[in-house]
Amino acid sequence: MTDPVLIIGGGIAGLALARALHRHDIAFTLHERREHAADAGLAINLPGNAISALGRLGLGDEIAAAGHPVPRREYRTATGRLLFQVDERAFWGAAAQPRCARRADLHRMLRAGLPEGTVHEGAGVTAVRQDPGGAEVELADGTTVRGSLVVGADGVRSTVRRAAFGDDGIRAALLSAASFRFMAPNPGVDCWAAWAGTHGNFMLIPVSDGEVYGFATAARGGPTAPDPAWLAETFAGFPDPVRQTVKAVTTDPAALYHSPIEEVRVARWAQGRAVLIGDAAHATAPVWAQGAALALEDAEVLAGLLAGGAGPVAAAAEFERVRRPRVTHVQTQTDRFSRSAALPGWLRAVTAPLAGKASYRAAYGPLREWPAR
Repeated sequence: MTDPVLIIGGGIAGLALARALHRHDIAFTLHERREHAADAGLAINLPGNAISALGRLGLGDEIAAAGHPVPRREYRTATGRLLFQVDERAFWGAAAQPRCARRADLHRMLRAGLPEGTVHEGAGVTAVRQDPGGAEVELADGTTVRGSLVVGADGVRSTVRRAAFGDDGIRAALLSAASFRFMAPNPGVDCWAAWAGTHGNFMLIPVSDGEVYGFATAARGGPTAPDPAWLAETFAGFPDPVRQTVKAVTTDPAALYHSPIEEVRVARWAQGRAVLIGDAAHATAPVWAQGAALALEDAEVLAGLLAGGAGPVAAAAEFERVRRPRVTHVQTQTDRFSRSAALPGWLRAVTAPLAGKASYRAAYGPLREWPAR
């Protein structure tokens, strides 16, 4: 290829692809409409397959230093009763132990070392065009950039997906309509911890000994109002760690990030010289924390195909063929968990101790394998 790969979107998927292409000496330019991601101040849960993917991208030492290890998961009721727990270090192995890291740190490590002048911020895409000899994107600042392949790494509301595929593909998640995410002082948790109640679910993960990343959503597919008072009302009867955290974040509403939970299910990811990766192709509810993990793997696979000599059109088509089964597995497991989360609380409390570990193994077991079968 003589023309560069055009990466649209500078989140985890786009930066990971830029890094992977650079490691293969493949020319690229990355175009991001925002100068700063709205949720860059938050953290992200990285399961074992995300840690492994970062290692293959040459960032194993960096994520080990920046990410807080997550030794186990605990699933509890609204009263604090432990339903079951999973030893994550034993399940994934020491080299792939899950970690929780700040999004800003992950962005920085993915971007570090990219050639000067390859990342452009502040101008989004307005049009995507293809012809037999290549592809081009028109940017909001009036410029046009030509390349060999256009990669839509621009998230759930992807402009590339709408422009090149004519398919919106967005649906509300079965899990809940929306969520609150936040950073807060650590109330004393030392692992991934979740509490499930009749009207709401609450999760905390340590980012350090002194800080946690949190996620709160309605139970049984219900809505999550943007008013912070919803948190105080819904989780008033939960155990101390939850109540302490709710008090901290509702005292400082600026710490709260409220957003819809949306998924993307589309029939095609590849069309000629255009291809979708990451959330633009297959956003899923954060049940199994696979958004970043799948995006990192997508980047690795697509860059490898291009480096292996496949032309842009062939590489895009082969990328979809290779990646579909793994993504479908995650989507299926996400839907299954979301339906079980909609069961009455008493029934979940009865079935979780028996089915919980099996569900975890069913979801994550195949994701330990690489290359994916």
